Amino acid sequence: MTGRWSIIRHCISILLLALLVCAGLSACAPLPGIEVPNHYSPADTNNNGKSDSLDLVEAARAEIARGTRYDAGYYPGGYPPDGLGACTDIIWVALRGAGIDLKALVDEDIRQFTADYPRVGGVPDPNIDFRRVPNLVVFFGKYGMTLTTEIIPGNPENLTEWQPGDIVVWDGPEHIGIVSDRRRSDGVPLAIHNCGPQASENAALLNWPGKITYHFRYPAWTVDQ
Repeated sequence: MTGRWSIIRHCISILLLALLVCAGLSACAPLPGIEVPNHYSPADTNNNGKSDSLDLVEAARAEIARGTRYDAGYYPGGYPPDGLGACTDIIWVALRGAGIDLKALVDEDIRQFTADYPRVGGVPDPNIDFRRVPNLVVFFGKYGMTLTTEIIPGNPENLTEWQPGDIVVWDGPEHIGIVSDRRRSDGVPLAIHNCGPQASENAALLNWPGKITYHFRYPAWTVDQ
């Protein structure tokens, strides 16, 4: 019951913040327009003729079109029902769009290196482990590229480090999302995420109540590739 109540409390805190956060996401006025080029991974894991980066963004954005509602519940088998999901579900859905099975990869890494994942508490649970932000932070920190957490509106050099399909993690409350291929006029990209009541695409990189704690690129690639 402790685990169930923890999930319920987390859902309530997210939903209470959702209206405040989403209402304020457009409150920060962009600076005058600049151009920041989007770059895309050279990889095409699923051989569909598109960059993995573009596959990630399109799959994440499809959750918005689907109207996926926030739900951090525990489900046997791990995956929530269609049309439901938490912030972490945006991540595996995005990667699945590129042909990458995040659940299988996280479950296997936790099985082999359980001590690397404090959130697991020594007892792996494939029904939920891949949907917990701390576990994803460990996984992407090990196998992805860790990038700047600083965002400077209007600064092309800084903003070039923020590319479509990147993964961003915030605190206050803990949250995770995907960097969009759409940018504000000041060059800051939007984020695709689910903070409730449903998935959305907006200026969360600047306007989330907490700070950005991690910025990953997975699979890893560099802008000059």
